[in-house]
Amino acid sequence: MGNKTKPFYNTTIPDEWEIKTLNKFGDFSKGKGILKAELISEGIPCIRYGEIYTTHSYVINEFCSFINEEVAKESKEIKKGDILFAGSGETIEEIGKSVAFIGSEKAYVGGDIIILSTDKNVSAECLSYALETDSARKQKRRLGQGNSVVHIYSKDLLKLRIPLPPLPEQKAIAHALALMDKAINANIQLISQKELRKKWLMQNLLTGKKRLNGFSGVWKEVHLSDMFSERNERNNNGLALLSIGQNGVYPQENSIKKDTSNSDKSKYKKICVGDIGYNTMRMWQGRSALSSLEGIVSPAYTIVTPKENADSLFFAYLFKTPKLINLFWRNSQGLVNDTLNCKFKDFSIVKVFLPPKEGQTAIAQVLQSADKELALLKAKTDKLKEQKKGMMQVLLTGKKRLKIV
Repeated sequence: MGNKTKPFYNTTIPDEWEIKTLNKFGDFSKGKGILKAELISEGIPCIRYGEIYTTHSYVINEFCSFINEEVAKESKEIKKGDILFAGSGETIEEIGKSVAFIGSEKAYVGGDIIILSTDKNVSAECLSYALETDSARKQKRRLGQGNSVVHIYSKDLLKLRIPLPPLPEQKAIAHALALMDKAINANIQLISQKELRKKWLMQNLLTGKKRLNGFSGVWKEVHLSDMFSERNERNNNGLALLSIGQNGVYPQENSIKKDTSNSDKSKYKKICVGDIGYNTMRMWQGRSALSSLEGIVSPAYTIVTPKENADSLFFAYLFKTPKLINLFWRNSQGLVNDTLNCKFKDFSIVKVFLPPKEGQTAIAQVLQSADKELALLKAKTDKLKEQKKGMMQVLLTGKKRLKIV
């Protein structure tokens, strides 16, 4: 392999790599519509364009949608090695996402999918990765058309300029990146399993259907006013401004949202460590969070502080359950959802079924452990995705070359 390079967009590639437009890699065709109502639980495999966006890989060899023979006759069959493009999307950033079909069984695609049937001199898997590099994505963004729904057409896609090495190196690159995909997908599946497990734990432990070993205390029905009081302290301008989101309380300066707070914060409410803050008009949507910080928040929030018999972490989980969210909705005041509000007087009369405090704490610790496990898995998966992105950038520009066996 030589060391000479040539320019390509804002980088360089090996001199011996060919730069071709997509129409030089094969022939384009179009999928035919498969309606959602035509899908069945088992039958002939098919791919709809939304599934191209939801896959975490750049290849498809498994299916989640099926049709019968009659629908298949009116649809477009695909072959192993076809590249499938999503012809429409909601944003310009995601337009033209593609995957390589590497399955060997007969399968079909619906409308809004553009098909590139590749020839023998190209690795479809490698090309599918190359189509998601920075240079390819920039080209697709420039070709996308529309506002609320963005479209891209085969007449535009065929103009994409893609550099690729000789076929043996293409196959080696595809293999290396496929191994990264395999590790990422394994983690994603594990995350899904752990999320289901946490959901099961919440459904059973927070309702008393399942009891933890060693905790046999009697559960009692009480009002939330027996467990919380309202914190309504004002005039704390020296404290940090905080925001309350779906998953926690954090400094406003860390928020991606624009700071729309008033310059006069004398009416802003104090929140302390262990308090739960909730959006007064959105409690029926589960907009509440436990605070690990002290600061001030907008008057749009209600702040509740736990009494001695309440473990606030337990209640932070409890307030996210469908049953409690429904109770908050039923007790909120207002004519329509957009005007509903759940002030402390409404919050306080909600009835809950609870174990003694030591039981609350034990349940909260089990759920917190599940959350920590999920957070570690998600962080590991994000790191793998970043590593794969880096690999794509160096392998598909020739900055790093693989040995061909």
